[in-house]
Amino acid sequence: STEVGRELGIGPDLVRRWAREFKASESSSFPGNGKQHLTEEEKEILALKKALKEAELERDILKKAVSIFSKGDNKYSGS
Repeated sequence: STEVGRELGIGPDLVRRWAREFKASESSSFPGNGKQHLTEEEKEILALKKALKEAELERDILKKAVSIFSKGDNKYSGS
């Protein structure tokens, strides 16, 4: 791995890590073009994280809207 790392211009630790990952799951190693081979659980986790981020964004927008409308009500109610 040291010789291979030298030839590729990378550290031997990275070569060893790649070899371990390849041995662990040959079929899903090095998918290329940024494509990930994910298990169903990993896909579900990503989908849930995306849904959570969207819900948090919607919540933040609603909080701002409530704040704006609350300030507007005080102006016009004479308070």
